[in-house]
Amino acid sequence: MAEKEKKVVKRPNAIARFYRETIGELRKVHWPTRQEAWHLTRIVLAVVVVMAIFLGSIDAIGAWLIGLALGV
Repeated sequence: MAEKEKKVVKRPNAIARFYRETIGELRKVHWPTRQEAWHLTRIVLAVVVVMAIFLGSIDAIGAWLIGLALGV
C-alpha cells in the first residue's frame, strides 16, 4: 500500500511559470518618474527630427546628383 501512495511531483505549468517569472522580473525594473519619462521622450523626439532632416537631405542631394548624372 505504501508504494501506491508515492508522492507524485508535478511539473509546473509552463504558462504559469512564465507568468510568475515575468512578474518577478518586472518588479526588478527601475521605472522612471513622470519627469524622467517626459525628459527622455523629448530627447527621442529631438533625435528623430534631426535624423529625419539629415536623411531627407542626403536623399535630396543623392537624387539631385543622380539627376545631374543622367541629364534629367
